[in-house]
Amino acid sequence: MAFIRTVPVEAANAAVAEIYEGDQKSWGFVPNFTKTFAHRPDVYRAWQQLNATIKSSMDLRRYELATVAAAGTLRSSYCTLAHGRMLAEQVMGSEAVIQLLTDRESAPLDDAERAVVTFAEKVALAADQVTQGDVDELRAHGLSDEEIFDVTLAAGARCFFSKVLDATGTEPDAAFQDLEPGLREALTVGRAIEAKPQQNPS
Repeated sequence: MAFIRTVPVEAANAAVAEIYEGDQKSWGFVPNFTKTFAHRPDVYRAWQQLNATIKSSMDLRRYELATVAAAGTLRSSYCTLAHGRMLAEQVMGSEAVIQLLTDRESAPLDDAERAVVTFAEKVALAADQVTQGDVDELRAHGLSDEEIFDVTLAAGARCFFSKVLDATGTEPDAAFQDLEPGLREALTVGRAIEAKPQQNPS
């Protein structure tokens, strides 16, 4: 599940039990990433607050497009799976998400969205190579400086979370195995999904 030990639910202290309970309610189980962050629950709560604040200033579609673009470029299966599933279920459908990851030219994006995706990828992969021209391209598609900063924040924040999970060997949850095969394959861009527990024969 991870290269470092994680805190079992039954051994959680009060601070860890609080974050476990919150994510159990949200996800229906305690995700692997929560167990990794259980080593520093205050950091996890700070991340949740930061991410929620970034997200609150953005349209859901733009936030998820920027996040999936950054996560995909970082080869973060965990984040690409989680946010790609969100895009598929709540925003644009599975086929469109598959195209976003595998056949960008066919993806149903408008010109501004294509520019956002390209910019988010560059922020995640080579922020030192972002130029004034890259920013002006977004402006040309109608984004304000505040909106450009929002995209930058979404991509930059994803670098933190994705890198922490991959550096600790935190596997994407086995629940992602239930995604339809084409979507699951497109979104698994790096570390493999955790295997489902084997059922004991009755």
